[in-house]
Amino acid sequence: MNLNAHRTMQLYGALLLLPAALLLSTFAYLPTITTVINSLFLPGFRGEPAAFVGLDNYRVLLDDPTFWKVARNNLLYALGTIPTSIALALGMALFVNGKLPGRGLVRMAYFTPTILPMIAAANIWMFFYAPQIGLFNKLLGALGVSGVNWLGDPSVALGSVIVMSVWKEAGFFMIFYLAALQAIPPELKEAADLEGTRRWSFFWRVTFPLLMPTTLFVLINALINAVRVVDHLFILTKGGPNNATNLLLYYVYENAFSFFDRTMAATITVVILLVLAVVATLKFTILDRRTHYQ
Repeated sequence: MNLNAHRTMQLYGALLLLPAALLLSTFAYLPTITTVINSLFLPGFRGEPAAFVGLDNYRVLLDDPTFWKVARNNLLYALGTIPTSIALALGMALFVNGKLPGRGLVRMAYFTPTILPMIAAANIWMFFYAPQIGLFNKLLGALGVSGVNWLGDPSVALGSVIVMSVWKEAGFFMIFYLAALQAIPPELKEAADLEGTRRWSFFWRVTFPLLMPTTLFVLINALINAVRVVDHLFILTKGGPNNATNLLLYYVYENAFSFFDRTMAATITVVILLVLAVVATLKFTILDRRTHYQ
């Protein structure tokens, strides 16, 4: 290949990357840099320029008890939704991957919550959780049990949000597990049957290890979903009662658009990005080596 042809190929490759680079720069890199810069300044008042304060905003954030309560809520939310939705998705995928009458309808039923807009799903569950006329309290009343204020009681409000989120996410993750199960060579199952391997042993020693790349992918998506919760909190609880269901991204929304404290919103956002960066680093340096099988 001569020099001109090599340069032409380089130019061709750069032009192919240009649209993606422009999109990433406009909607990812530039907003991130702007957010980091904003977190280091205090806004000026009455026309005064913004004042550089360095890490003072982060010190104020770390001294904020509401931030730590919200961070604890988000940790509990992640611990409640991630393993539950992944286990449920895997169970559903194993169920609908077998010989099942009406298998297509069952798959569609499992996947239906995923295609509902989050606002619509939240409104449906608002009816389920309503104190007086809600479906759950009606069922409890039929059993002679007093109703529960599902979204108004701080002790059960976060759990109620977790249940709705698992219902919404599990069908989405099921699709990835179902595709991975169908990609496993059937010869492995036939060989195991010839050896008299028990079904449970075959699952743990063959099926589940081969599903690990899919599990890692689903795990990362579930983690991202656990951090970016805003819309159904806005419909169900607005972070209440007494911040019992407030999560990090909704706290960013509150600071930016309810309290008009854009600096604190930027500071919280940077903290979230740092946590996600640490998780991504662990994923690429540790988990990838133990997950993919060539």
